[in-house]
Amino acid sequence: MKVSVVQLALTLFALPASVFAAFGITNSGGTVTVDSGAGLVIKINSSTGDINSIVYNSKQLQDSSKFTHIGSGLGSVTTTTSVSGNYARVTLTTSTLIQTYVVVNGQNTLYIGTYITAEPSVGELRFIARLSRSALPNGVTASDIKGGSAIEGSDVYNVNGQTRSKFYSSKRFIGDQVHGVTGSGVGVYMVIPGTGYETSSGGPFMRDINNQGSDQQELYWYMNSNHEQTESYRTGFFGPYAMVFTSGSAPSASLDTSFFSSLSIKGYVAASGRGKVTGSISNVQSGYPVVVGFKNSAAQYWTTASGSSYTSPAMKPGTYTVTLFKGELEVGTGSASVSAGGTTTVNLSSNESIPNAIWSIGNSDGTPSGFLNADKIETMHPSDSRMSSWGPVTYTIGSSSASQWPMAQFISVNNGNKIIWTATSSQIGARKIRIRITSSFAGGRPYITVNSWTSSTPAAPTKIDSRGVTRGTWRGNNQAFEYSIPSGTLIAGKNTITIYVASGSSGDTFLSPNIIFDSIVLY
Repeated sequence: MKVSVVQLALTLFALPASVFAAFGITNSGGTVTVDSGAGLVIKINSSTGDINSIVYNSKQLQDSSKFTHIGSGLGSVTTTTSVSGNYARVTLTTSTLIQTYVVVNGQNTLYIGTYITAEPSVGELRFIARLSRSALPNGVTASDIKGGSAIEGSDVYNVNGQTRSKFYSSKRFIGDQVHGVTGSGVGVYMVIPGTGYETSSGGPFMRDINNQGSDQQELYWYMNSNHEQTESYRTGFFGPYAMVFTSGSAPSASLDTSFFSSLSIKGYVAASGRGKVTGSISNVQSGYPVVVGFKNSAAQYWTTASGSSYTSPAMKPGTYTVTLFKGELEVGTGSASVSAGGTTTVNLSSNESIPNAIWSIGNSDGTPSGFLNADKIETMHPSDSRMSSWGPVTYTIGSSSASQWPMAQFISVNNGNKIIWTATSSQIGARKIRIRITSSFAGGRPYITVNSWTSSTPAAPTKIDSRGVTRGTWRGNNQAFEYSIPSGTLIAGKNTITIYVASGSSGDTFLSPNIIFDSIVLY
């Protein structure tokens, strides 16, 4: 069939403009424009470093009033650009930070690397994309605060009778490689592939903000923050990570960023400069997931065990503390020296002390899993009407279930939870109670009474200067408290054990001193 010149012209005119876009970078009027040549066009203010326009397949995805940037915005930067082969690169430099953006010819992905020599003054190192809510209305329901009123600080809201917070979009780092927001025919996803978390702090079970829906649709990747911070910040190179643009479906987490090795990016360590650790695992109580973590002052990594063995990710050279986790509970340690191109063997064995329990409530795994409201706490505030009553409760050994014991105890809400135990004559005498907690707030720690006897009050746990359970997390500094019950205290028959929270601090309701239970064992 012959096609006339007019028909051809009309057909070409109807095609999206992105079809004709040329891959590369242009600089004009203080704006750097990066074009993927495949439908993605990003504009960056060369003075501030803010991304102020993101057009994907002719649709504007960037909010017009708040922009996309690292931290809370860099204020003032030195901007340089380059195009080499298939890689278009924009580098933003300040006295303590280098932010690198890379677009690959034909790919609708913004690859990112962040290098710092000091933590930002705001105390948070995060990449935040403030996107158009009209173009991308679908985020995480539990973090959609639009139309709500603040009930705690400026970050927990009530929306039509349900509590919402950006914290309720969080996932554990070990399972958070892809998260995103979507709209009609479009999706924008943060992808943290491979060893992207290696310079962050907090370990495999740290969780942080991924999304907040307000007038904008905010998409985050948190690298460092003081949200239930359990270890010091690291500095150096973070990433590579990426914003991936799709027609809506989530991309694979297996994003190839190996080309960074050819770009001379400060702090980036290529695969050839890394080594691995491998070994066996033994004596871990069965029935629990097993994770192996690695950390030093410069980097962190983790891997899930496969049967009775493990192999680490590719790690930067150095000496690492190796930690064996049963669930989220540390049960063993080792040390590994990693060299470029080498493989080190470190065999790990659990040294967990597992008492011969007469009875127990919950499982010792570093989490409150199975306890009352534990299934809800990650996505709602403790005050939410969807929560079951916090008590205080009376728990009867032999007839009550773990799901009736509250996962958290607050001085001003449910202090004085009771355990009723009918003992036989062979079960009394001098005994011990071990209470494991995953986290503590405002110096909270447990003490107990057994019938007419009262234990001493333990020293305050290491302080974590952050709200925890009201922000949807239980992760802290796992700690065990043991109480020796003197002979003659327990009786053959009904015994009443009451758990209290002690603290030298005060607070209102769910911000009063509190503890998060892992397990309670009498032996």
